[in-house]
Amino acid sequence: MSGESTRDPAAIVDDLDRPVLLFDGVCNLCNGFVRFIVRFDAAGTVRFAPLQSAVADELLDRYDLEPEGEGFETVVLIEDGEAYTKSTAALRVARRLDGPWPLAYPLVYLPERFRNGVYDLVARYRYRVFGRKDECPMPDPELRERFVERSLT
Repeated sequence: MSGESTRDPAAIVDDLDRPVLLFDGVCNLCNGFVRFIVRFDAAGTVRFAPLQSAVADELLDRYDLEPEGEGFETVVLIEDGEAYTKSTAALRVARRLDGPWPLAYPLVYLPERFRNGVYDLVARYRYRVFGRKDECPMPDPELRERFVERSLT
């Protein structure tokens, strides 16, 4: 992502005090998910970092997570010292949102194999259906402060 902070990623990660969602910054569906979260997270609780960023690399290393195949096919939520992926990450984000979205959280009690099967199906076809960008776009000004690299510089 162009314009990324020159601050040491380890120092940025050390200063995190809110949940951080790592997402595929070139995926149009993932970027739409980020805008959706911002719309329904009036308190500004969730922060963001593209998986293509140095901050994401630092977090993935700290939580011993490695990309699968050509890259990550999942969002990653870092929350309260734990890392959550796929449907669990999405549902844990939903429970923090305003409006009816926390009502989706009980789906976390469905078998993970089923939930992640649906998640994997969407992830597999997301570029074909929703498209992708050549690089992670610069966030809109109203989103910029929610990105870890921007808010902690």
